[in-house]
Amino acid sequence: MSESQEIAARIAAQLDRASSLRSSGQSGTRAAARQRLRAWQSQRLARTHASLVSDPRFSDAANFFLTDIYGANDPATRDDEIRRVLPTAVKLLPTGGLETMADAIELDALSEDLDSAMIAALGTQVKSLNAAAYGSAYRKVGRRNDREHQIELIQRLGQSLDRLARQPFISTTLALMRKPARLAGLSELQSFLERGYSAFQKMEDASEFLTKVITRERELLNALFAGNDSLLGV
Repeated sequence: MSESQEIAARIAAQLDRASSLRSSGQSGTRAAARQRLRAWQSQRLARTHASLVSDPRFSDAANFFLTDIYGANDPATRDDEIRRVLPTAVKLLPTGGLETMADAIELDALSEDLDSAMIAALGTQVKSLNAAAYGSAYRKVGRRNDREHQIELIQRLGQSLDRLARQPFISTTLALMRKPARLAGLSELQSFLERGYSAFQKMEDASEFLTKVITRERELLNALFAGNDSLLGV
């Protein structure tokens, strides 16, 4: 099995996992709770990383993470597209692009899993979320290893995007892919990769950005498990 085929197998497995989790939460009440939780968490991320969002060098990358990687929007359309044309994507996309998608989808699947557990722990409190309710549910869910892995996946995804941005001629390659990607039904995926490439290419070196993101997320994780909700920012 080639490297591209191995990455494709990983993508397919994580797509199945994410799809199954989303399907289990399709009821009206559950879907509304998921949307409230995701919106609250997206706002929390914006507060935690406000200095990165406002920094001209890092703002595009920060907003890419807030909207494309962990936003309130549903990535189901993107995932359905990838599932439908995965064999074609393996042929068209560079290995770096496939790695980036694999990391993004694995992070999405784990986030869906943890969000589902949070919704169950919050119960009716999801309708009026605040730091105390969120922190209490976070500790009730536990799963510290999964939370730490979630942060590791954020770091790995950032590193994948950084490698992609550093590849020679990748800008030209992505530009040349636009038409065949559109014809192959890969428009959403192509757009995702171009946005990620553009955001990380602007930084030239993502190490400082990723260090700040990962450090702050780990500080928050440690504080929450220690019973300190103050870093949630509300």
